Amino acid sequence: MTRDNHTLLSGEGRMVRGLRARESSVMAAIGEHSPITARVSRRQVIVLGVSSAVLVAGLVVIAPALAGLPDVWRRISHGDPWWLGIALVMEALSFVGHIVLFRAVSLDGSGRIGMRASTEITLAGHMATRLLASAGAGGIALTAWALKRSGMEARDVAARMTTFLVLLYGVYMGALVIGGIGLATGILHGGGSPAITLVPAAFGALVIAIVASAQLVKPGASRLRRGLAPVGAGVREARRLVRAGNPGLLGAIMWWGFDVATLWATFRAFGDSPAVGVLVIGYFVGMLANTLPLPGGIGGVDGGMIGAFAAFGVDPGLAIVAVLAYRFFAFWLPIAPGALAFASLRRTVAHWDADAQPVEPRVRAARMRRTVPEPALCSR
Repeated sequence: MTRDNHTLLSGEGRMVRGLRARESSVMAAIGEHSPITARVSRRQVIVLGVSSAVLVAGLVVIAPALAGLPDVWRRISHGDPWWLGIALVMEALSFVGHIVLFRAVSLDGSGRIGMRASTEITLAGHMATRLLASAGAGGIALTAWALKRSGMEARDVAARMTTFLVLLYGVYMGALVIGGIGLATGILHGGGSPAITLVPAAFGALVIAIVASAQLVKPGASRLRRGLAPVGAGVREARRLVRAGNPGLLGAIMWWGFDVATLWATFRAFGDSPAVGVLVIGYFVGMLANTLPLPGGIGGVDGGMIGAFAAFGVDPGLAIVAVLAYRFFAFWLPIAPGALAFASLRRTVAHWDADAQPVEPRVRAARMRRTVPEPALCSR
């Protein structure tokens, strides 16, 4: 799905295939080896860096010159550090929300997926999303691998991941519906044409209807039933968690809400922020570009948000600077903590594997390590 209205409409017809694809990504990722060590190459990292540099150069240097926006550099040099500090805090709280939701959905009887493991998986998963496939497939693969190594059965992993996605993206689609209708009817200040208000609202409503109706589909042999049945199970489990009043579900609202607040703070750092309704719809419409086959949605999300805000009449120069600053906090800054979290996650998984071994084999292995010295030079 891209940002233009034609693709929004055509994307509705592909939603069932998209849901099946995410379920397939989860099942395919449930293996014994880390998806990052198996899939990240030097070429991917180089492509990520080069494409990002070209994007920034295009948005900051070329685009303003063509559009007659000489004040972009002036805005960058006069950013308010206090508001940028608030943006940093808002993004940190956004990740806290993601961690809280993940723990609420993934906590099982073993108790292994606590706050520490949830933090490691969340941060490492977001790093994988940046470095691997689009639409969050890299993060999904790493998360599924970690849950499997924690001792969960493959089907249980898929069910919990589906429930997590239903809860997380239910807030996304609900925001499209409420924000789009609110702007179109005048309840929310900001205006906007039907193409940027009602079309996203209709898209969000259709996705909610499709996912909600999936719980009525019973398992069967057809491709449609095989694709929708796990989604329906995820919806039913999500409803059960909501009815139980699990406070961890507030993490879904925190994830999106504080991320939007980060964008609001970067607007305030360089000028005035758009109206709340415009900010929300511009953010979520731009985020649809995350499904493009680009590393982490580089270029798509930035251009989508800037284009959406320009359609609402926001100063393009301000939109460019604010969105680029937001992407620094939301995209680039979490990569380094994600790398550290992945290293910590590997140690956590190693402890899980050690705890899962029978006692006698562990004792024999320890004795062998004490009696047989490791060669001075060894390659692994």
